[in-house]
Amino acid sequence: MKIGIIGAGHIGGNAGRLFAQAGHDVLFSFSRDPRSLADLAAATGPRATHGTPGEAVKFGEVVMLSVPWGVIDEALAQAGSLAGKIVIDTTNQFGSQGVAKLPGGSSAAEYNQRRMPGAKLVKAYNTLTSGFQASAAGRTGADRVVLFYAGEDPDAKATVAALIDDSGFAPVDLGGWNTVHYMEAPRRPGAVYGEEYHLADAQAFVAQLKETR
Repeated sequence: MKIGIIGAGHIGGNAGRLFAQAGHDVLFSFSRDPRSLADLAAATGPRATHGTPGEAVKFGEVVMLSVPWGVIDEALAQAGSLAGKIVIDTTNQFGSQGVAKLPGGSSAAEYNQRRMPGAKLVKAYNTLTSGFQASAAGRTGADRVVLFYAGEDPDAKATVAALIDDSGFAPVDLGGWNTVHYMEAPRRPGAVYGEEYHLADAQAFVAQLKETR
């Protein structure tokens, strides 16, 4: 699969390396220093290249958005239309004053979906730090680490779940926009953001969530 990555920082760069190791082709984009994109692509190997956000969108069957919250609008302006694209949204709503409050109490995923009309947005890769993801990828058996995902498009979610598995984690579906806030910042009791989960515990969390709702 071809994956365009907008944001070649810690989360996006690490995910791109894991995707390439699993046999996918990746294109890294959006960096203040274009040389860092070239270096990242070279370090990732022959399945990686680099370019602009617009090129990442054209290249990717899936697009990963992995930029700081404050530059999302800039990144999306450079990317162009994402209508019809599966978009993996790894972002967290951290502003200069901490966790940003969004209009109407919206989840970050819903807010970003409105910024990407027509995109098939799936929230994922945002609950654990890049360093932990890099060190935990590929664990097996009961030690395999869960990455939660949420979205409204079943086919897009199935594609992202397969990529999560390919990148070395156990995918667990947390539902749609009515439950996505459980995997969004900040870290707090009763949510999964910032917490290490394994499959049995994650399945129990999802089952309990369904019962309480």
